[in-house]
Amino acid sequence: MSKTERSKTERSKTEHGIALVTGASSGIGLATAQALLRDGYRVFGTSRKPLPDTSDGITMLVCDVTEDASVRSAVDAVLSQAGRIDLLVNNAGIGLLGAAEESSAAQVRSLFETNFHGVVRVTNAVLPTMRKQGGGRIFNLGSALGLVPAPYGAYYSATKHAIEGYSESLDHEVREFGVRVAVIEPAGTRTSLESNTAFSDQPLTAYDVSRAKFFVAYHRALAAADTAESVADTIVRAARAKVPQLHHPSGKAARQLAFAWRFLPRSLFDWTLHKQFGLA
Repeated sequence: MSKTERSKTERSKTEHGIALVTGASSGIGLATAQALLRDGYRVFGTSRKPLPDTSDGITMLVCDVTEDASVRSAVDAVLSQAGRIDLLVNNAGIGLLGAAEESSAAQVRSLFETNFHGVVRVTNAVLPTMRKQGGGRIFNLGSALGLVPAPYGAYYSATKHAIEGYSESLDHEVREFGVRVAVIEPAGTRTSLESNTAFSDQPLTAYDVSRAKFFVAYHRALAAADTAESVADTIVRAARAKVPQLHHPSGKAARQLAFAWRFLPRSLFDWTLHKQFGLA
């Protein structure tokens, strides 16, 4: 490849600027990094363990979102190589399933440390650069479960409810700097989050019957769930949008759930949810 061709290739990779995607080793994060790269971004991805750069050009960095120093190091690495960050996708997260009474306070703290405080750490590390450059977008991976009740997923749902409130408030604060914040809200998604999902650390026999019914419904829903690539498509569309929107339901199920939560009488919604998960 000639010098001119290499120059054209580099320009095409950064047509839309520099993107940083956390939790990009697999699942939604990897699919998003690949989709943004195809759309014209130069993409940096993070993972907790060292990984080689991908063959299609994603630069991988080590980052544990639960550690301040690790986050700062990753963001500094992006800035030293690219000089700016135009899009941050806060994707890194873990799941937790079980009745609310079955999790210890320590387990709940650990979940929030990744799913919520991790988003805060990375965002706070990136915002000074976005303010200085006069623009940028921050997409936080929420969930349809950040809008509605989630039996046997109360704490995961709580982290996503927290993401909703945090993102809406932050968006108002940073608009004056040309920075906008959005929440991506998928429903059930067939991703590696399933392999990163923990179960309550203090199981109680009192919940055995209803928990078993819930898991039957849960796995049935996952079998028909959207793919990581469909969520990545939602993120690309949100990044392309000339008029920023705060909420981006991803997939048919998420849109239907958001609509039902908003417009159905609460008693009818609760009855439907209860029945769907086979609860007594």
